Amino acid sequence: MRMPLPNVLLLSAAIAGCVFAAPAPATPTFSVPDRDLAEPLVLVAYGDMRFTAPAETDATNPAVRQALVAKVAAEKPAAIFLNGDIPWHGVAADYTEFRAETRPWRKQRLRVFPALGNHEFSACQEPACLERWWGAFPELRGRRWYSVAIGTKVMGIELDTDASLLPESEQRIWLENQIAELDPAVRFVLMVLHHPPVADVQLTKETNHNPRPNELALADYLKAVAPQSAARFVVSAGHIHNYERFDQDGVVYLVSGGGGARPYEVDRTPADQYQSADFPNYHYVRFELQGDRMVGEMIRLGDHTALKPRLWETRDRFEISLRP
Repeated sequence: MRMPLPNVLLLSAAIAGCVFAAPAPATPTFSVPDRDLAEPLVLVAYGDMRFTAPAETDATNPAVRQALVAKVAAEKPAAIFLNGDIPWHGVAADYTEFRAETRPWRKQRLRVFPALGNHEFSACQEPACLERWWGAFPELRGRRWYSVAIGTKVMGIELDTDASLLPESEQRIWLENQIAELDPAVRFVLMVLHHPPVADVQLTKETNHNPRPNELALADYLKAVAPQSAARFVVSAGHIHNYERFDQDGVVYLVSGGGGARPYEVDRTPADQYQSADFPNYHYVRFELQGDRMVGEMIRLGDHTALKPRLWETRDRFEISLRP
């Protein structure tokens, strides 16, 4: 039986307007009815903000964070998907700053769906870190991964790369059940996670951020199931503080780590479909559902050194169409 969520005005994301589904392996954890969605359907995904005290300007850029929050609010998206490293250290003060800086989202009652990153656990023991995360996103209490149906056409799946995604793991079994029993009406599946399954493999720069076996196992799984599905798959990850885009095995893989954390330069491989020399790439990704296709755009902050940045430019655009 589906029960309405409490009408809270906490940070979360007002996962207000969502409906909670009783636990079942292949049932979306949350759902947003079509009647509650504007046309066209707009979604936003990005990550690696590292919200913390504004005095910290080396690990993260507070002016950039705030500019991104305001710009995303102006998009009035149906949902905001955050791919991890929301706080800097996962301590209480970081979440207090997050609440303060994301006030425009709460004011508009925007739906926010976060994934766990490694910085959620960087300065506290796991139980305490999770308690703070659930305190910030109370509707998620007890869950480290979950799914949300955005109307009938889009399914969002938030994964936890701090937990196993290897075959036979608890999270992997849950994911396989979600995919195996997708509603036939679903046209696009947006997977959100922190560590990337596909990225520009680095030989000298930030080599410790290259794809790990845990996420490579996810890419292997999607290679097998994506071609058999009527839905198209998009994976949005972070961890690398830059922007990358790949089309591999029929799946669009994005690295969207431009939320404000100290930028990382990357050596781009030929497979990366974004070959611009722009740096840094503070940005978010905007998705718009247009009939049977999803249009994605990377919206980049051009004047990141300004006291109040406000120059935005579309630096990448791609389309994902349903298979015939």
